[in-house]
Amino acid sequence: MTFGRWMRPSNFSCKTAKVPVGYDWSMNVRAPSCGRLFSPQRYWTQVGAAATPQQLRQAFACWGLPGRVRVDNGAPWGSTGDWPTVLALWLLGLGIEMVWNPPRQPQKNGVVECSQGTAKRWAEPGQCVSVVQLQQRLDEADALQRDAYPYVGQRSRSQVWPQLRHSGRSYATTREAKQWQLQRVLQHLGGYAVMRRVDCSGKVSLYDRLRYVGVAQAGRWVAVLFDAERSEWVFADEAGRQIRSQPAEEMQAERIRVLWAEPR
Repeated sequence: MTFGRWMRPSNFSCKTAKVPVGYDWSMNVRAPSCGRLFSPQRYWTQVGAAATPQQLRQAFACWGLPGRVRVDNGAPWGSTGDWPTVLALWLLGLGIEMVWNPPRQPQKNGVVECSQGTAKRWAEPGQCVSVVQLQQRLDEADALQRDAYPYVGQRSRSQVWPQLRHSGRSYATTREAKQWQLQRVLQHLGGYAVMRRVDCSGKVSLYDRLRYVGVAQAGRWVAVLFDAERSEWVFADEAGRQIRSQPAEEMQAERIRVLWAEPR
């Protein structure tokens, strides 16, 4: 399962636009300006935080929980070379492996890129008059690709791979609180070591919170690690010597799930 892309009508003109840092595009690229938009939100950074998990929950309820998801590096999916986003922590807690696509390397995700190109050609977004019609065409193209189009001999993809209809890992919003496990998140974070530059007040930023490292470290680079057993942030200097540690209050099940609109 792959997220982070979007489709545009084929009849668009182009103009120069700035793209937020963190996307797979460089600044001041030639970005399309569509004559017909199916959503007022052109980029994922413009989508409300609650909308993303709501859409994911619908997909999980229909197709089952995936074993892993491949995502882009723009918000809210990922942050290249840094700590996983809160959305990623929520998915990890559900037992879903995260795979971040290397920035500016769409060939690393060639199968999905090709599939999206095929869907666009078959659905012809530029000929659609509404999002409802576009969704109907995409659903029809998806069903044709899965269930009718020959893949091996006379067998379709869904016949060759029955798991395309459902992953076998059931999901329901009413059971999410029981399925979600904080320990999965903590174990994943235990494998990270991220460099941060200490500001003039001796602090670094972690998950939108300032953490005090020490005024003596101002302007220096420090390594930030996570102690999964103690659920603590550990700060070390460039020589690997521990400077201090602090409880990671934000790494609590209630805080992570509430941030992503836990279903009631």
